[in-house]
Amino acid sequence: MDLIFDGILQAFRLLFTLDREVLGIAWLSLKVSGLATLISLVLGIGLGTLIALTSFPGRKVLVSLVNTGMGLPPVVVGLFVSILLWRNGPLGFLELLYTPSAIVIAQSVIATPIVMGITIAAMQNLPANLRLQILALGATRTQLVWMLIKEARLPLMAGVMAGFGGVISEVGASIMVGGNVKGYTRVLTTATVMETGRGNFDIAIALSVILLLFCFLINYLLTLIQQRERPR
Repeated sequence: MDLIFDGILQAFRLLFTLDREVLGIAWLSLKVSGLATLISLVLGIGLGTLIALTSFPGRKVLVSLVNTGMGLPPVVVGLFVSILLWRNGPLGFLELLYTPSAIVIAQSVIATPIVMGITIAAMQNLPANLRLQILALGATRTQLVWMLIKEARLPLMAGVMAGFGGVISEVGASIMVGGNVKGYTRVLTTATVMETGRGNFDIAIALSVILLLFCFLINYLLTLIQQRERPR
C-alpha cells in the first residue's frame, strides 16, 4: 500500500512541478491518440453509415468482420503495421517506422473498427420509417445522412469515447511501431511499461495515475457534451 501511495504522491508532484519530460510524454500521448481518434471518426462514421444504410450481398459478413475488428489485438495491429512500414516493406520508402506518425497509423487501425461498429449499430437502431419521413420532406441524400447522424448522435458520442479509450490505453502497437524513443515516440503507456521493467514502480504508478486522470477528464468533457444533447 505504501508503494501505491508513494506513486500517487509522485504523480501529483510531477504534475504540479511541471516536469518537462512527463509533460512532453503526456502531450505526445494526447496528440497522437487524439489525431488517431479523429481519423477513426472520419473513416468509422463514414463507412459505418454507408454500410448501415446500404443493402448489398455479403453485408452480414462484412458487419461480422467489423464487429470482430472491434476486439482486434493491438499487438497484431502493431505487427502488420511494422511489416508495412519496415525498410523493405511495401511502405518502407515513407520512412515512418519508429515515428509518431507510425503510432497514429496503428492506433487509427485499432480505433476505426470500434467507431464503425458502434456507428452501424446506432444507425440500424433508428426507427425504420424515419428515412422515409425525411425523404418525404424533400431532403437530399446528403441531408438524409446528416439528419440520421444527428439522430444517432448520443450512441455516436459513446463511440468517440470508446475509440479514444481504446487507443490512449493501448501499449502493444505503440511500442512496436514507435520504439519508445525518449523525447520522440515515448508515450504514457510505453513509459509505464519501461519503468515497470526497471523496477521503478513509484514512477510507473505515477505515470499510470496521470494516464487515468487524462482519460477521466477527456471522457468527462465528452460525457458533458453527450448528456447536454440528450433528448428530454
